[in-house]
Amino acid sequence: MSKRLITTGLQYLAFLGIGLLFAWLSLRELDREKWQQLSSSVQNAKLWLVIPVSFLLLLSHYLRGIRWKLLIDPLGYKIKPINSFLTVLIGYLVNLGVPRLGEFIRCTFLSRYEKVEVEKLVGTVIVERLFDAVCLLIVFGLTWGLQPDLYERFSSVLTSNSQTATAGNPYFNWLILAFLLLFTGWIIWKKKKLTDLVDQVLIVFNRVLNGLLSVRKLKKPRSFLLLTLAIWVLYLLSGYIGFMAFDATRVYGITEALTILSVGSIGMIISPGGIGIYAYLILQTMQAYGLDYTNALAFGWILWLVQTAVILCGGVLSFGVLPWINADKEKNNQ
Repeated sequence: MSKRLITTGLQYLAFLGIGLLFAWLSLRELDREKWQQLSSSVQNAKLWLVIPVSFLLLLSHYLRGIRWKLLIDPLGYKIKPINSFLTVLIGYLVNLGVPRLGEFIRCTFLSRYEKVEVEKLVGTVIVERLFDAVCLLIVFGLTWGLQPDLYERFSSVLTSNSQTATAGNPYFNWLILAFLLLFTGWIIWKKKKLTDLVDQVLIVFNRVLNGLLSVRKLKKPRSFLLLTLAIWVLYLLSGYIGFMAFDATRVYGITEALTILSVGSIGMIISPGGIGIYAYLILQTMQAYGLDYTNALAFGWILWLVQTAVILCGGVLSFGVLPWINADKEKNNQ
């Protein structure tokens, strides 16, 4: 077994462990009374709103496939929009299990049916991810700009929850501190030298700049930017409609949905499929807005479950639909 494979496996286990730790942190306060409150909250929720939320999420994935096609067109290939869409779903499905592997897998599948070199497709995915990173930074900026007091709210909630946890377990803070120290030590060991870290930052910066400038070479740069905007607006609307599902969250609006989008995106990045961390961050966020523990917990986990279910169902179906719609092409290649 190669050293790289072992390192990748250890990294995956580490981030999965982080997700499971935060899943426990979000659920540790559940006693019998709160469990009953949680069950009541879910039973009284308008769960039919899962349908429009799922539709918005699927539409965002479809637009992502169309945007990816725009990046491939300048390479001289005319791929089917449905193929780019289905392979995007397959990539997301794989990412639930092994983060970042899905990007390579979707390139591999599209290469099989559209006869585009995988190396070229990987380059387009890198550009796509760079733009998403910039969009996420813009979302963060809007979130904090529209809510200057958000930091104080989060600080108050985190301090209160930390005191509650310490009261129930005097070793809780030491456990978290030890975990953070180990994680920091692993990063330092990985980079070994501060100069290596600085060099890596400069490399990333140059890649981001070159990736952003590459959009000028597209045949339809405006369409690419509009699709990017539409994708993130759909993400925002899915969270906003989610508020309508619970009586306790209907008072929240677009501003709060913007915060949900910001912190939820962090959760999706940190652990595989956002397991544990997504729900925990949404829990903390909604408590910062004054929502009680059980409703905040139900809201966070249901949002995560809907997103995960869309990817699971869409990805699994894509594995069957993709070869079916390309059956004629497969016959011609035999």
